[in-house]
Amino acid sequence: MSFSGEVKEELTTYINSARHCQLAELAALIHFAGHLTEDGEHLRLEDMENEAVVRKCFTLLKKTFNINNVMRESDEEKILQAMHLYDSDHHIISLDMPVNSLLIKNNCCARAYLRGAFICIGSMSDPNKSYHLEFVCARLSQAEQLRSIIKDFQIEAKIIKRKKYYVVYLKEGAGIVDLLNVMGAHVSLMNLENLRIVKEMRNSINRRVNCEAANITKTVNAATKQIEDILLIKEQYGFEKLPDNLRQMAEVRLEYPEAPLKELGGYLEPAVGKSGVNHRLRKLSEIAEHMRL
Repeated sequence: MSFSGEVKEELTTYINSARHCQLAELAALIHFAGHLTEDGEHLRLEDMENEAVVRKCFTLLKKTFNINNVMRESDEEKILQAMHLYDSDHHIISLDMPVNSLLIKNNCCARAYLRGAFICIGSMSDPNKSYHLEFVCARLSQAEQLRSIIKDFQIEAKIIKRKKYYVVYLKEGAGIVDLLNVMGAHVSLMNLENLRIVKEMRNSINRRVNCEAANITKTVNAATKQIEDILLIKEQYGFEKLPDNLRQMAEVRLEYPEAPLKELGGYLEPAVGKSGVNHRLRKLSEIAEHMRL
């Protein structure tokens, strides 16, 4: 099962004991998976291929309205009234409209609504590859309301149009972790956090290795250039014409071609620090460059 499937499976088994939260989550299922019949008088759940939606919907109907497998017309009317889906003329409100704010006015109900929305239209990429969580909405009003609800939890989400759909998405690992916590997917949250830790440690090690490799390459290239300069001076100028401090520096560098600057300073008489060694090698390099002109 994919990571996204694991999140949905966990959210499907999460049942809030409060009736108002059950109503909010059921409203999300109907809002995102429900469709009006041709006469516009009845709602039908058409997302039957999504087992998570069907299973959660029947569970909530049973717990909230004591309805099992067969639902009578009077039961449907009772549900629609409870979820404020009737207008003043007793007609079903268009699903193009945002869900009634009364259903999600409480913080806990907003969490339940997001949980239901993710089960219906949410997905998440494999966190081993990238961090990406999204809700694919058929209507802009749905997307804007979802983003607003998510923002109420101090989580920033964005909307992008993809073909005929409006996608509410998050790409920050920390934001996705926070949203999983809001929806109640605590096991998935811990799995994601573990993957993030391993991924960040791996990236940190890779950065350190790359940095050390770059430093080694830089040191080797610098030492190679220094030795080339010293050999040129020895062949065309002679060490005996150099000042004592530069002559000694040139001899020590040739004797210890792979030694770092700090170590080279310890071989000199008297010993000098890293900056002193670097100054003398730079002087030798200037002499060599002058000879090449």
